[in-house]
Amino acid sequence: MLEPLAAFGNHLPIRIRFGDGEISRLPAILAEEGVQSTVVIIDRAVSEHPAIVKALNASPGTITTWIKEPGEPTTDEVAASAAALADVKADALIAIGGGSAMDTAKAARLVYGSGIAYDEWAAGNATYTESPVLFITVPTTSGTGSEVSGGIVVTDSETHLKKGIAHPTVRAKYAIVDPELTHGLPPAPTMYAGIDAIAQAIAAVAVKARSPIGNGIAFESIRYGVEALPTAISNGSDAGARSRMAACSLLGGLCMNIADCGSEHSIAQAIGGKYGLPHGLTIGLVMAETMDIDRTAEPELFERIADAMGAPQDGTKDGSRAVAAAKALLKEIDFPTLRSTGVKEEDLPALAEAAMDDYFITVAPHAWTVDDVLRCYQAAWAIEER
Repeated sequence: MLEPLAAFGNHLPIRIRFGDGEISRLPAILAEEGVQSTVVIIDRAVSEHPAIVKALNASPGTITTWIKEPGEPTTDEVAASAAALADVKADALIAIGGGSAMDTAKAARLVYGSGIAYDEWAAGNATYTESPVLFITVPTTSGTGSEVSGGIVVTDSETHLKKGIAHPTVRAKYAIVDPELTHGLPPAPTMYAGIDAIAQAIAAVAVKARSPIGNGIAFESIRYGVEALPTAISNGSDAGARSRMAACSLLGGLCMNIADCGSEHSIAQAIGGKYGLPHGLTIGLVMAETMDIDRTAEPELFERIADAMGAPQDGTKDGSRAVAAAKALLKEIDFPTLRSTGVKEEDLPALAEAAMDDYFITVAPHAWTVDDVLRCYQAAWAIEER
């Protein structure tokens, strides 16, 4: 007799436009919404992209640009960009760039609308309400899926600790996903973002909050990502690979919202907070090692993940195929190792303690202990080459 499915719910209202050239729809969306004053938070790397500039120049009302400098979003940047919104009394906000620009924009909109500093939101000292500021996201990387997510992670400028929050009201109303905007992304950020997208989809399948809806989206995200990432890295102008990676990221963001991130995010974010490394890089540094521990709790789910990754059957049936597939992918794209990034072995115990304080590790399928995390770090640090 089959067991009944566990109860689940789903509500993810966001208007998505996906496809090459879709950035051209931006002016019409702003006109339809009756926008008068727009602030654009944009990554410096794409601030002069011809298609983006053309779309903004054709947009109605006044456009004020706030440049997001390279690096993870910080509380100082959130405060400064929120002030930019206040200066022009913005009724619309557009985030253009990678996950850092998206998170900066989400947090700035929250702070601008409430007058409450991000620290207070992260501490749980504020109440969420719907913002009157129209929010549109335009990703130029294929990684976090932040264009459709209701999550924000910002690094405290003083303590250098990452502080995350999540709520449906911070999500965009429109997401314009134009794969052509990612064609100029260099190999390294393409690699880091792509691994982040794949890892998010894997986690969505396995975490405690999983559901049939999230899993259905996640498996397709995994399939697209594993298929396309090596080509997107080696040939950044390959339209098919870029399109599939954009879809992998978009679907990964959706399934992350339906389910959750997992242990890989907590364990990676501890590294990123201390060393200031790019988020996607830190995810890949521990991706296979976290999977190897989590698979012991849900081997059947990891067998399905292995199938989505295209791993051949080997008779093990314990989920180790998925770990082997992850290691093979990381080797194929020559992903950096933990020790090659400058992480010090003597810092691993403190990093393990920090990871245990992060939310995502609590929803992982395995009941993690600090010893588990340390073992994960040590396994990653022992790798000299992929």
